[in-house]
Amino acid sequence: MNDRNGWLALIEENPGHSQWYIDRFRKLADEGTDLHGEARLVDAMVGRGARILDAGCGPGRVGGYLARAGHDVTGVDLDPLLIAAARVDHPGPRWLVGDLAELDLPGAGFDVIVCGGNVMTFLAPDTRRPVLGRMKDHLRDGGRAVIGFGTGRGYEVDDFVADAGSAGLAPDLMLATWDLRPYRDGADFLVAVLAPES
Repeated sequence: MNDRNGWLALIEENPGHSQWYIDRFRKLADEGTDLHGEARLVDAMVGRGARILDAGCGPGRVGGYLARAGHDVTGVDLDPLLIAAARVDHPGPRWLVGDLAELDLPGAGFDVIVCGGNVMTFLAPDTRRPVLGRMKDHLRDGGRAVIGFGTGRGYEVDDFVADAGSAGLAPDLMLATWDLRPYRDGADFLVAVLAPES
């Protein structure tokens, strides 16, 4: 099993990968592509002015949308180039360089933590449970984490649910898409809404 962070491995192999990723999403946005399914789902879960963490925020498309919708957004990503792009393209939220396995943000917890973009599948396998645990520790009472990733990317759904349970998070809702289609065995994508176990 690969114990390296997949994103860091990609940029080590190809130092231009981060810029390619930034440019790709800027081009899609310029073309009018709908890039906001994750953000619309999260926005529907909370009242205006919610405190939201975009975990593994990349260049900020999800958190940027949520900030424009009136939420208090913090985004964290380990790639400084992606954070720099988020600051340029989506001013307003707090964009921070950081490792989700070591997440330690001061202040009251978050109403929602969103983790899209296959972030969980890029994590080194031995950091998955710590990341989920840090997410749980950063939720307010009644808060939820919303995590989405492709199921064919080396992280089995049953393993993810077990890891979440070990971190004290239980599935509240399992979807196959960001537009609310129910999850069924064999779906090629998972969107899991998790809540702290009582």
